[in-house]
Amino acid sequence: MFSGEYELKLDDKGRPVAAELKSDGKPVQIGGTEKMSKSKNNGIDPQAIIDQYGADTARLFTMFASPPEQTLEWSGAGVEGAQRFLRRVWTFAHAKSALIDASAAIPSELNADLKTLRREIHKVLQQADNDYRRLQYNTVVSACMKMLNLLEGASFGDGADSRAVVSECFSIFLRVLYPVAPHITHALWEALGYAKRYGDILDAPWPAVDNSALEQAEIELVIQVNGKLRGSITVPKTADKASIEAAALANEQVQKHLTGAPKKIIVV
Repeated sequence: MFSGEYELKLDDKGRPVAAELKSDGKPVQIGGTEKMSKSKNNGIDPQAIIDQYGADTARLFTMFASPPEQTLEWSGAGVEGAQRFLRRVWTFAHAKSALIDASAAIPSELNADLKTLRREIHKVLQQADNDYRRLQYNTVVSACMKMLNLLEGASFGDGADSRAVVSECFSIFLRVLYPVAPHITHALWEALGYAKRYGDILDAPWPAVDNSALEQAEIELVIQVNGKLRGSITVPKTADKASIEAAALANEQVQKHLTGAPKKIIVV
């Protein structure tokens, strides 16, 4: 039952205490929160969601709310959240449309910020790829949300490098989101010119993880002293055991928790 069909009465703390149908004034029993299921006859007709919010919102919410093999807990706020996410997608696409050039190629050298963005997008793509294979659609939607957060948080200039990276990353995002929200992604794919390079999004190749984008010049290592986390260090990925040990011993937090020379050092 939807909020437009009944009138809810609240106490002084805003908690529901009674409800009645608007059509005939008959009381409505207020129940607790429970999972939707066919046996309980408490399902929600998706057509009502589609009519109010659109098919993409309905699909996004149902796929994000619960893994496919489980029943899902209905949430009006969840549906509205799904719609807000799709509005963010639309807003970002139109805000960056002047930068997006589907024919742009990734140059061999990028600045640190653009390298980091590409690495993070391809890491999330790797996750989403695995989740699709395992039919874990709720975590696929999570991956799409991570990608959009990364794109919205990135700083893009007007140069060719920025154009190439935003174009590649958003094309990956649209293809990952497409099975979940096919209508908005199809419209944006066409509007931004990707169809001219890759063809219709339905037939476009699935984005491949670029292993070179995942490479890092430096890696972060956590430090434990007597089994307790005491900090972290960043070292070149080619660092040998001796240099890692030296960097760890020089760490200020490690020094605080050492009472003398360590008896044993383990580098993993």
